[in-house]
Amino acid sequence: MSDLKEILQENSYMRQHQLIFADCDRYQRARVSTLLSMAAAVAGADYDARGLTYEKLYERREVFLLSRIALRIHRDPKALQVVDVSTWEDGVKGAHMQRVYEITDGEGLLVSIRSDWILVDPVTRHIMRPGTFTAKKLGICPKPIDAPATRKILMPREGVEELGTRKVVWSDLDGNGHVYSGNYGDFVWDYLPADLQEKLPREFFINYSKEATLGQELRLVGCRQGSDYLMEGLGPEGVCFSAQCVF
Repeated sequence: MSDLKEILQENSYMRQHQLIFADCDRYQRARVSTLLSMAAAVAGADYDARGLTYEKLYERREVFLLSRIALRIHRDPKALQVVDVSTWEDGVKGAHMQRVYEITDGEGLLVSIRSDWILVDPVTRHIMRPGTFTAKKLGICPKPIDAPATRKILMPREGVEELGTRKVVWSDLDGNGHVYSGNYGDFVWDYLPADLQEKLPREFFINYSKEATLGQELRLVGCRQGSDYLMEGLGPEGVCFSAQCVF
């Protein structure tokens, strides 16, 4: 087997990833949580490759928090497959710094992703305007990305069902001490109605609102809207995440 490749260019970054069984569901399809994790990981790897590690950004008091993701699955990645995960910065929209992705194989596009990030002072926890970011000039993606726009997900007032509770445990946490962004994909799938758990979504949207930390208990609620399913995770201080699955 050849070594996995990593390519850094002026305005893009690509890293290959081999999917293993642990990344996939019972049908050997990459789980949504895996796709979310790959997006978050390659964004960090892009900046690491440019010498802008988390530690350096922390020293500058300019760190990123993921706010929203929207993804479209064109073809499902499979277990043991080697895929190219490419990412580009894509400018600023309002308070968000944007980043886009493509996951491809030898036959073409598998998954396309858009994401919104907020700039935060890690000491004060205050949100900052993107224009105050000084570590580097933000890039613009030079190509169209066939992914849906990120969106604000709102639960309806009626027709919402109680799905249960999910306690945040040690294995949910990342190096920031809160639930890792990719793990919410598994939270959603574990609490979907059984008939939907079997299906592969065409699109998936998620909003990250408040961090969930060790020992907190999330109350999960959801509802069907046509072929879509909406879900919300409520913590002690309000909504932690909102998700929309499009089948």
